[in-house]
Amino acid sequence: MHKPFQCAFAVLLFTCGGVFGQPSVYYRVSFPNAVHHEAEITANFSGLPARPLQVRMSRSSPGRYATHEFGKNIYAIKALDAKGNPLVLNRLEADVWEIREHGATVNILYTLFGDLVDGTYAAIDDTHAHLNMPAAFLWAKGLENAPVSVTFDTPAGWKVATQLKPTNDPATFAAPNLQYFMDSPTELSNFSLREWPVVNTDKKPLTMRLSVHHDGSENDVDEYAELVGKVVREAKGVFGEWPDYDYGTYTFIQDIFPSNDGDGMEHRNSTVISDNASIKGSKTGLLGTVSHEFFHGWNVERIRPKTLEPFNFERANMSGELWFAEGFTNYYGELILCRAGFYDIEKYAQSLNGQLNYVLQSPGTYRFSPCEMSRQAPFVDASSYVDPVNFTNTYTSYYPYGCVVGLALDLSLRTRFKNVTLDDFMRAVWQAHGKTEQPYTVPDLRLILGAVTKDTAFANGFFRRHITGHELADYKSLLGKVGLLLRKAKPGEAYLEKNLSFENGRLTVRAGTQIGTPLYEAGIDRNDVVVSVANSTLGNAQTLPALLKKHKPGDVLAVQYIRRGTTKTANVTLGENPDWEIAPYEKAGLKLTKEMQATRENWLKSKAGQ
Repeated sequence: MHKPFQCAFAVLLFTCGGVFGQPSVYYRVSFPNAVHHEAEITANFSGLPARPLQVRMSRSSPGRYATHEFGKNIYAIKALDAKGNPLVLNRLEADVWEIREHGATVNILYTLFGDLVDGTYAAIDDTHAHLNMPAAFLWAKGLENAPVSVTFDTPAGWKVATQLKPTNDPATFAAPNLQYFMDSPTELSNFSLREWPVVNTDKKPLTMRLSVHHDGSENDVDEYAELVGKVVREAKGVFGEWPDYDYGTYTFIQDIFPSNDGDGMEHRNSTVISDNASIKGSKTGLLGTVSHEFFHGWNVERIRPKTLEPFNFERANMSGELWFAEGFTNYYGELILCRAGFYDIEKYAQSLNGQLNYVLQSPGTYRFSPCEMSRQAPFVDASSYVDPVNFTNTYTSYYPYGCVVGLALDLSLRTRFKNVTLDDFMRAVWQAHGKTEQPYTVPDLRLILGAVTKDTAFANGFFRRHITGHELADYKSLLGKVGLLLRKAKPGEAYLEKNLSFENGRLTVRAGTQIGTPLYEAGIDRNDVVVSVANSTLGNAQTLPALLKKHKPGDVLAVQYIRRGTTKTANVTLGENPDWEIAPYEKAGLKLTKEMQATRENWLKSKAGQ
């Protein structure tokens, strides 16, 4: 049982600085109406200077690069002084309020609504509270460096999973400043917890924690924890050591229910993962996000782009380095699963195939560099818009774009230099910018690559062509050196367009047609309804594929379509199916040489013991 609000509040005013010049921030959270997705929050700002106080909700969140209107989900907001007397609270903007006259202490009370389980927003119901801090807590301008503490008044049986620092009160946690507090997602529920020790290279003991809010059994959690442990050890093998986690712990905050949104978000000493699945099903299917997000504990949280330091909670955060921060992490997320034994060579080839197909078939790849695509993140990273966009032809996600660049660099290093791999490059970046926590720039990465390879010409050329430029590597040649064949998946198969959807008896172009496709060249575009092809009416979803099998690339067919109520006809020249596939040489009937096999095994073998 926690102390009543007024009593606990008085103690905190005394211990956290209730006089001018010693600012501190304290939050208290309760859930009297959790069944309807509400929390009641009090924010106490103490030690305030004698000037107007502005408080606000954030518009961005660590790990996200777009803006989010978190202010829309708080209401019933009011301000009180230390004695409980009301203060005048003026709303300056949609998410900014000001109190012009106040004493050394101001209390802000408000209601938070949250009903989305993901890595960005908040979710509250009668089973748990899943809180992303920027989506839940307003903060005071000018108090960004003040210490923060928070007390959770929870229903019986709920526990707290967070990277925040524990205190003597099991319901109260602390952060050194606003940046750390906002970077600390928290799960409050009757979750299952598994912990295991690891020891760093300096003999410092650390603790891994896995908290899982789920729909399964404790045996399910035991089995899953074993799998997560394999991923964790394999990730450490890339860098050779663990990060020096603050407060000695790293926490997986995982919520696994079919009703969730699927998401993962990295944080300094934790990751929050929501899976729209059941832990009772295929547990290995849950590991992809785990692998990616845990790798971020090195790459992003400590190996950090200078463009994201410090993180700005008031606007979108743009970075030209996301091809490395997210894309290389994407590459290692899958590679780690292969090294840990969850993928065989065929499954790993399929994973690479998906990433490479997307990049090779995206028109934006041939127009913009990975750096330029990284700067598009504020428009695409869980961003919201209602107007149509032309991303089909102008955007390639920096996740797969950076992933295939990482693949190209890894295979280039392994086959061009003796005993040099992408792992070596990542370790060198870790030593220069991760352990030291000195933010990096793109030129910093290029210089490190030159130092690792002892070949500045190679490093300069690779960055000029593939990082700041948009030239694609010779993937067929590179994959061939590890016995993987890149070939057309369906050579000679006739093709129209990918962005077609058969719904309600109509074949509709669901998005902008891609540059270079037959429909694009014929002038057919988004929302056009295809009525017939070669005088054949399209009665169901199988009609068009069956019809195309009767033709070959280069055939010219009449396509009848409806645009805004008007029926039109265009002559369309069929193309060839653009899909690629990656197949192991031994499965494709080609000879896998000893050199290929040795290079492949060194690439994909476990590094957990290193």
